[in-house]
Amino acid sequence: MIALDAVSKSFDGGTRFAVREVSFGIPAGQFVAIVGSSGSGKTTTLKTINRLIDADAGRITVDGSEVTAVAPFELRRRIGYVFQGIGLFPHLTVAENIGITQQLLRWRAADIRARTLELLDLVDLPRDFAQRLPAALSGGQRQRVGVARALAARPGILLMDEPFGALDPLTRDALGTSYRRLHEQMQLTTLMVTHDVFEAVLLADRILVMRDGGIVADGTPHELLNQHPDAAVRALMDMPRRQSDRVQSLIRNGDRGATHA
Repeated sequence: MIALDAVSKSFDGGTRFAVREVSFGIPAGQFVAIVGSSGSGKTTTLKTINRLIDADAGRITVDGSEVTAVAPFELRRRIGYVFQGIGLFPHLTVAENIGITQQLLRWRAADIRARTLELLDLVDLPRDFAQRLPAALSGGQRQRVGVARALAARPGILLMDEPFGALDPLTRDALGTSYRRLHEQMQLTTLMVTHDVFEAVLLADRILVMRDGGIVADGTPHELLNQHPDAAVRALMDMPRRQSDRVQSLIRNGDRGATHA
């Protein structure tokens, strides 16, 4: 469904590469997470797929077609996009925010209304929220509206850039679980960038680890949690286990010092 072949991107004319010769493919229906430190190339890679950033070299295809074969705005109407800042229009109601893509696609007003109510149900928001302004919603509720808007035109692909990063832990966990259910229910292909390795392990079918603009590991959570040959990848993937061990130690011993033993 998504394929990158030797994709590179530099922002300074080729002296330093944000992304260097990245190649991977994502089959239809798979949920893939990209993890790595800040500046490793995660978001740049994601944005080359819907051409928010144009690659300097390489080939990118979506559902078998090269992304450069269509105008960027046409490509983006086929690919949902959710990001940390949410980006709802503050002067539009929830219904108007969700329906904006369908309006651009000239859907009938009745179809837009029906789809909006369907999406509010899907993202677990009450239907009477349709007439509220974004300022009247919590951060988690606004992010649910962002997911609904991204799904409005029934895309088969969803790109997510730190979608839950600004939320409190409980809301983040609930929203991640809800989205994973939506992913399966709607048979989506999802590519998510996250700094949270624990989130990637719990939500994704497959994890790509990036460093210095390249992919240094690619595997299922089980595979990457079990002794990857790269020491830095092992250290990154051991983080969820270390966190879990510390919590279990606190539960057993009630002694914070024991968590650092």
